[in-house]
Order: sequence, then structure tokens, then C-alpha cells
Amino acid sequence: MNVQGIAITADDGGKFSAYLAAPDEGVYPGIIVIQEIFGVNENMRKIARSYAQAGYVAIVPDLFWRQEPNVQLEPASETDLAKAFAFYEGFSADEGVADLVATLRILRDLPNCTGKIGSVGFCLGGKLAFLMATRSAANCNVSYYGVGIENYFDEIDCIEKPLILHMAEGDQFVPPETQASIRQELRGNDLVTVYTYPQVDHGFARVGYRQYDRGAAELANGRTMAFLEQHLS
Repeated sequence: MNVQGIAITADDGGKFSAYLAAPDEGVYPGIIVIQEIFGVNENMRKIARSYAQAGYVAIVPDLFWRQEPNVQLEPASETDLAKAFAFYEGFSADEGVADLVATLRILRDLPNCTGKIGSVGFCLGGKLAFLMATRSAANCNVSYYGVGIENYFDEIDCIEKPLILHMAEGDQFVPPETQASIRQELRGNDLVTVYTYPQVDHGFARVGYRQYDRGAAELANGRTMAFLEQHLS
């Protein structure tokens, strides 16, 4: 496996870093792994490496770079958790999506990438994966327990590529009425599949986290891999 850091130029001229993991040889589809509120920490890097092992060129861009570059926080730390929410409050989703689109362009042009690109995002990244479906040329997108999707219902008609939403029934940050409104708004859109996982909380797919649920995570991850293979191969 080839692992390296690369620099990406934003549309406004600034530069930010990204973690890239790819198979040693060959040409493969690309995956943009979109960070949680904890930055590009070891959990995000492990996810990228797992996609590389599965035959993808995976990249994790640093989306908090405008506030502080190279943020790496751990959810088990109360101090880090407070910092993470502060970064979230100061984050611009519009700028984040623009940086993801810049990342997509870089990834698509890499010689070891086929040019087909998907995104997979978690938490904050789950919302951004939804916005990649409405604002980018990504071939498909996957959202894990995205927070704040209900604020972008006016963009639903812009979805032109397949999208999966993995929602945790007991998500403390996305209450039942919000989940119901998301399902209602997306009902009838053949490009969107919404999966709900009973009796699990936000972060159920984050290995090592107190809310990790192996059964739900394995089911969601299996659905994601089949979806990516279908739309990126």
C-alpha cells in the first residue's frame, strides 16, 4: 500500500493537506473520505487504508484548515470533544464542499485513478456527502449519520447521482422527527436509499467508540461496499 500526504490548492488560493492511501500498483476508482468533527485523525486514516486495501484510491482532505491545519482529536477526550464542537461551530459547509470539489478534481487526475469518484462521509462528513450529491460531479455518495441535512431540503432536486443515507435510529444529534422529515422529503427519489439502524446511536460505525455497534456497522459497511462497487466499477 502507498500512503502519503499531498497538498491541494483551494479555489481561493489557499493550500490544505490530504492523506492519500492507494494500492501499490494498478488503476482504481477513487474515494473521498470526509472527516467527522475530529479532523483527520487515526480513525479517518484507518478508513482510508481500508478502502485502499479494498481496491480504491482513498483520500481524506483536511477540512478544518481555515481554522487550524492538521486537527487530530479523539472523541473519548472531553477536552478534545469540546475543541471538536468549537471547530464545528466555526466551520463553513459551503467552503467545505468547495474544498471537497477541489479534492475531487485532484483525485480524478491522479494517474492511478480511473476517474470515477465516490464520497463517504461521517457525522459532519455525512452532511457534506449529502451536499456532494447536490453540488458535485461525484459518481456516488454515502452519508453515515449526517447532521444538519434537514437544512438543505431545497437542494434535493439537484441530486443526479446515487446516494445512500445511513441513519441511526437513536441518534442524539438527529431526533426522530428530523429523521422522519428526511425520509419524507427524499421519498420517491429513486437515486436515494435511506437505511435506518434500530437501537443505535450517532457514531455506531466508529470502531473503538463507546457507541460502536458491530452488527449495525458491518451491515452498513457491507451495503456501502456493494454500492460503491456497483457505481464505481
